[in-house]
Amino acid sequence: MGRIVQPKGNKGSLKWIQHVVNDHPDILNRTIDVSIGIEQEQPIEWLSPKAKDEYAEYRDQAFLDLLGIKLRKRKLKDFWPNRGPQWDALGRIENKAYFLVEAKAHVSEIISSSQAKSPASKALINKSLNETKDYLRLNPDFDLTKGFYQYSNRQAHLYLLRALNDIPTYLVFVYFVNDHAHIPTTKEEWDGALQLMHSILGSHSHKLAEYVIDIFIDVNKI
Repeated sequence: MGRIVQPKGNKGSLKWIQHVVNDHPDILNRTIDVSIGIEQEQPIEWLSPKAKDEYAEYRDQAFLDLLGIKLRKRKLKDFWPNRGPQWDALGRIENKAYFLVEAKAHVSEIISSSQAKSPASKALINKSLNETKDYLRLNPDFDLTKGFYQYSNRQAHLYLLRALNDIPTYLVFVYFVNDHAHIPTTKEEWDGALQLMHSILGSHSHKLAEYVIDIFIDVNKI
């Protein structure tokens, strides 16, 4: 249930995240190292999406199992309902750091709202998003289930792992630039869209900001 087999991508973020993870992991590793400001002693081991694993993406308990993470303080089931974030890529430096990746290829992809249907799922999502909002001191008047829901629920999972369970986790947003096979987005367009999003959310700087990494990869240079 938590392992979702994907086709080989031919455009957009599906294509490019598969390509860099399988063929150019050094690009991801180097760019992440620069963003963190340190050079890792060990390279990041990318566990998904791997060609030998049918380019599968993972969510729910399956993503924790793949990374080898055990949540001993706050369990995932007590924080988020099933059909939670489906991670575009997952990596680790075993026992040292874990990397949860969300990839985008066009600015329109940053807009989303919750599709939860059941009252129980909605209640748990709202409770955890509000808890995350309070901890990070985000805009108290903005409903995190609307507009930038995907970004917000990814930050909530960073909060669950790093703040509530002391798991050394990084949340990595990969923004692909100049994807002419899809809808090309320039670095300047990404900068403008993300500036607006952060202004609305109040997320320019917060308690976990140093563990949220934005990287930009120009597909013409891969």
